[in-house]
Amino acid sequence: SMHIDYTRLNDDEQLILKAAANIIEERYIRQDEYTNPEHVKQFVQYKLSHYEREVFAVMLLDNQHRLIEFKEMFFGTIDCAPVYPREVLKAVLHANAAAVIFAHNHPSGLPEPSESDKQITQKLKDALSLIDVRVLDHIVTGETSVSFAERGLM
Repeated sequence: SMHIDYTRLNDDEQLILKAAANIIEERYIRQDEYTNPEHVKQFVQYKLSHYEREVFAVMLLDNQHRLIEFKEMFFGTIDCAPVYPREVLKAVLHANAAAVIFAHNHPSGLPEPSESDKQITQKLKDALSLIDVRVLDHIVTGETSVSFAERGLM
């Protein structure tokens, strides 16, 4: 797969990427129950990797694992965004989501999950399990994307 330095794109190119994300969203994710991490990884990459700071997003899914909303929730510095479980719970309840996928970008381009990425995922999983909401995956995106589920980290 090709590597794009998303940080170097001009406004037109960013608009094209957003359009691509919308096409993927319509064609694959809204139709498809969430069965294909590849589609989701691509989608998250289009959505998040052009940011120059860290953004933490939540994909809110219905009980068929179709996308209700892709919600960008927390914005941070170049290497960290503070994540508040309480706000995530509120968003999930508000959307009446049955499942979620977390996603965030590493502006460095290296998508390797950090220790704190793993800890916050576990913390959010624990919180959401109390209201019977499944956490299906956490995608970290940079020049490529890493899926926690594919890595056996869920």
